[in-house]
Amino acid sequence: MPSVWVKTRTWVAKAMKAYRAIGTFRNGRAEQNYSLDVVATDEDEARHLVYSNFGSRHGTPRRFINIDSMSEIDPTNSTEPRVIAHFRDTHDFSAPPARNEEE
Repeated sequence: MPSVWVKTRTWVAKAMKAYRAIGTFRNGRAEQNYSLDVVATDEDEARHLVYSNFGSRHGTPRRFINIDSMSEIDPTNSTEPRVIAHFRDTHDFSAPPARNEEE
């Protein structure tokens, strides 16, 4: 008998936000600094995306990925292609992003 999938609740799209994660991850024996911009619904999902990114690209286990800060950013301040592609209909990316002195 075929299995049947039943929808038990309605799914509503959530507003997406841009987040910037800054920290370090173990790359071989060295600690590598990173700054990564992701698009997510909330901070927990953004953390998961950071862990997934380094796990798939570098094979780094989550315990070796340190997130020092996670902050919501204005999408126009990002140069990450995924952020620009997601927000291209709602934001103007024609001007270059303002550079932060800390980076």
